[in-house]
Amino acid sequence: MNIRLHCLVLGGVYRHTEAEPVFVEAASPSDQAVHAVLHKIITRILKLLTRRGVLIEEHGQTDTADGDASSDEARTLRPLQVAACTYRFAFGPRAGQKVLTAQNAMPRDADIEQALCGNSNGFSLYAAVRCEAGDRQGLEQLCHYITRRSLVYERVRCNAAGQVVLKLKTARRDGITQLVMSPLQFVRRHKRRKRSFGEHGE
Repeated sequence: MNIRLHCLVLGGVYRHTEAEPVFVEAASPSDQAVHAVLHKIITRILKLLTRRGVLIEEHGQTDTADGDASSDEARTLRPLQVAACTYRFAFGPRAGQKVLTAQNAMPRDADIEQALCGNSNGFSLYAAVRCEAGDRQGLEQLCHYITRRSLVYERVRCNAAGQVVLKLKTARRDGITQLVMSPLQFVRRHKRRKRSFGEHGE
């Protein structure tokens, strides 16, 4: 799973005056500022998960807690999560086998460093998208993007064998561009994703 949060924020603040409020534009953030914010986000998320008992910290190291490992929810969701992350079937006659994939792109050796983009310990923060005050069309497109549904149906089709072919938006690091599965496997995978993301998508 790759859970992400999209935030649309003002590039400045409003200053109170006796007449109408005056907008004061903020300077563009630096790469150092983005990394500092990312570090703060990581620290707060780990503390929150630790307080809730999801993570445990012992001897200066943080690990996942197994307190609910015997619960019905844990026994049901964990195999689905592991299978989704490793492109394998969780249940059925092909349980444990790899999902059929199509590789049409060259594998990527490493991610290219981008401006205003921080990556650390599996977390990332991207702050390079910006809309000018008068760019209403750009703002509308950005709002459409951050509120998009979890699955773009234009990238889903059925092949001649009746299998569901899901075209990925971008090629994976290993060059995989499509996933092929049976209709039932596709429904199981998509239902698991919706439940994990609280019905709000990625």
